[in-house]
Amino acid sequence: MAKPYRTSPTLTREMPPGIPYIIGNEAAERFSFYGMKAILAIFMTKYLLDRGGAANFMSDTVAKEWVHYFTCAVYATPVLGAILSDWLFGKYRTIIWLSLFYCAGHGVLALIDSSVARQIAPRVLLATGLALISLGAGGIKPCVSAHVGDQFGAMNQDLLTKIYGWFYFSVNLGSTFSTLLVPVLLDRVGPGWAFGVPGILMAIATFVFWLGRHKFVHIPPSGTEFFRETFSAEGVRALANLVPLYLCVIMFWSLFDQTSSAWVLQAEHMNRVVCDFTVAGYQLKWEALSSQLQAVNPILVMVFIPLFAYGVYPLLGRFIDLTPLRKISIGLFITVISFAIPAWVEQRISAGATPHVIWQILAYVFITIAEVMVSITALEFSYTQAPRQMKSFIMSVYLLSISLGNLFTALVNSWIELPNGKSRLEGASYYWFFTTLMFVTACTFLVFMRFYRGQTYIQGTESAHS
Repeated sequence: MAKPYRTSPTLTREMPPGIPYIIGNEAAERFSFYGMKAILAIFMTKYLLDRGGAANFMSDTVAKEWVHYFTCAVYATPVLGAILSDWLFGKYRTIIWLSLFYCAGHGVLALIDSSVARQIAPRVLLATGLALISLGAGGIKPCVSAHVGDQFGAMNQDLLTKIYGWFYFSVNLGSTFSTLLVPVLLDRVGPGWAFGVPGILMAIATFVFWLGRHKFVHIPPSGTEFFRETFSAEGVRALANLVPLYLCVIMFWSLFDQTSSAWVLQAEHMNRVVCDFTVAGYQLKWEALSSQLQAVNPILVMVFIPLFAYGVYPLLGRFIDLTPLRKISIGLFITVISFAIPAWVEQRISAGATPHVIWQILAYVFITIAEVMVSITALEFSYTQAPRQMKSFIMSVYLLSISLGNLFTALVNSWIELPNGKSRLEGASYYWFFTTLMFVTACTFLVFMRFYRGQTYIQGTESAHS
């Protein structure tokens, strides 16, 4: 007889037993996703071929469109995953089944420089693989993050903030290794292995999650009750309270996710020599690949998570009541600074200079601080503001803000592209355009903060006013 699943948290203050499996799964899954995404812009502009093996490269603007339409799809499909989870299958089964689509997508991309690409156009393989990955990666997103919260009850809810921090840490641990490794695979052995290795890690992630099936708390699907609760007065009120927050966060993601497109392509025109010195007659020189610079973000996140949790936040808390909404507000204004730096860098490039990547690394410092204050805080805040049976759905609505941010970026790139290959927003004006919009958004959020009223919901407890 199969071992029954647990449906309620353990009434102790201990760490839930399923957490290590969730963290391990997340690290491997994020390795697969960010490894593939890290090389996407460079692959499309420097490696993409046609069926006959001839160069079929995309322009920088078209490549940015593809990257952001793909990211848009990844963060739009969470709504489907949340409905399947909360209505029919529960979080665990939804994650397992959609992970198989995820693995299949990586498998298709791994065929992109094989003999299959001579039968099926590489662009078709690329679109098919990205579509499968967007369904799998997006569909499991709200389920995984809500599944973390489900493991906690009234006795150990005080551990929730730290665990979401470590959950985010695992995301960035996997991202760091993949962002450093996969661009090297693309450069040295080609697209097949560069896309294939992330697929292997996704298969490992699925297996690790399956191993923890009897350790998890499994919140049963609510069936049609899901729709009644979603559209109940309480459910509509929770959504209405959060939508203005998500509308403001859209612009943050529009800027943040350009680290995998515009910033990568900008780095191609920068001095990327990280070290160059001689020791005992041997020259030590390393020039980073433009795709590898994205690893600066997850490395900094792993440093900043404990730094902010145990240093910055307690220090600021001595002077102000550092509520989640105040953290997000500060992060939005810091995002403005982070994009002003590459705007200045682009001005230098347009003037014929070759700025060093240290300037882009500085921009990464600011945008990572913003990420810690906006993304982690909004993730936890969304979970706590969602009624019990709506947690996956609310998470998916939050993730939809990421989708819309990327859709906005893709549409801007589509609009600025002119038939003669030029752009309506040439050079630094592209970056200043987004910097200005971010500043206006951050100011708008200050107004929203003053009017927010919500309730806090934790599994196993009654709702309480925020």
